[in-house]
Amino acid sequence: MIFLSNFLTAAAVVIDWILKIYMWIIIARAILSWVSPDPYNPIVRFIHNVTEPVLYQVRKRIPIMMGGIDFSPILIILAIIFLQVFVVQSLIDLAASLVK
Repeated sequence: MIFLSNFLTAAAVVIDWILKIYMWIIIARAILSWVSPDPYNPIVRFIHNVTEPVLYQVRKRIPIMMGGIDFSPILIILAIIFLQVFVVQSLIDLAASLVK
């Protein structure tokens, strides 16, 4: 059981880090939308390529643009926070219960 507990804890930590990194990439994308970045810059292209599939799906399902402001990054950040609190914490709690 200790092996499974360690595995679940490690999986929770990795998932948490991936979600944190993706949240910061979404924040960077939102900040970049306020300026006119060079579209050929590799960093800008990476951020766009990583975030656009998720942003597009949210925009397609929930069209929430008001006054030219796109609120889809806020929804994605809220979803990431929910996943961090619910999924990651649930995995950590499950791993802790296996040790007892």
